[in-house]
Amino acid sequence: MRVLYVVLRQTCRNMLHSWKSQCMTLLTVSLSVLIFSFFFLIYSNALHIGEKLGDDLRLIVYLEEEAAPPLQEEYRHKILKFDQVDRIEFVSSQQAYKRFEQMLGENTDVLTGVPVDFLPPSIEVYPVRTLDSLSRITRFSDYLQTLPGVLKVQYGKEWIDRFYAFIQLMRVIIILSGALLIMTTTFMVAHTIRLTLVSRQQELELLRLVGATNNYIRTPFLFEGALQGCIGASCGIGALLLLFNWITLRFAGPETISHMPFIFFDWPIVCAIIGIATLLCTLGSISAIRRFLHL
Repeated sequence: MRVLYVVLRQTCRNMLHSWKSQCMTLLTVSLSVLIFSFFFLIYSNALHIGEKLGDDLRLIVYLEEEAAPPLQEEYRHKILKFDQVDRIEFVSSQQAYKRFEQMLGENTDVLTGVPVDFLPPSIEVYPVRTLDSLSRITRFSDYLQTLPGVLKVQYGKEWIDRFYAFIQLMRVIIILSGALLIMTTTFMVAHTIRLTLVSRQQELELLRLVGATNNYIRTPFLFEGALQGCIGASCGIGALLLLFNWITLRFAGPETISHMPFIFFDWPIVCAIIGIATLLCTLGSISAIRRFLHL
């Protein structure tokens, strides 16, 4: 306990001695974590919204005629042979007519004299709602078009293509912002620790002469890097939470926001981001210590 107290006191002394550099490092780490977590939050919510839009992911396969039970089993077998799906529903002409009648509501009089079987029977295929299914849905549609007795395959091609392109773009941005987080945190912490080492080089040499061990000299700087990462990442996440609350309150009125509410990170993800930033800053301090102290 005595050793821990001495190490923490020495760490605080180091941070106060170079408080200007410490503030710049904390600001850099906070901004880096904020940028990375901001785009990662957008990516997470985009996936969440994609799961909510399950009905728009269905493929409607229009048939020439009603499929008898043996033919339905054949269709089901061929569909499952190509890819896994959540469910497959066969819709007869009468069922399609009833759905259309319910959609019209009070305007059902326009169907007066229209035969109940004027709509073609169909198969509604609901793919598994994952990014992989989004990337394969066009090939899935082409495959369904080759099945016997199929007139046309319809699905929300435009919005699915745009949504998938947006997800791919967000992946690239997250990778780039993650690389930025790694470079800035390790570089800035290493630079700050290096300045502290240069300013206290004579004092460290005296500690060695009086018998101080390498761990005794090294540990306060490791604590310093870890504190910079933990405090900086916490500030970045806190700033993101404030920004998130402001955005949700600012756009709370429109129906699109109310039907598709945005969600913030769960605690495990928050702790993981803070832990990774702390680890990166600790690695930066290790790099600076090895170069200057040859430990």
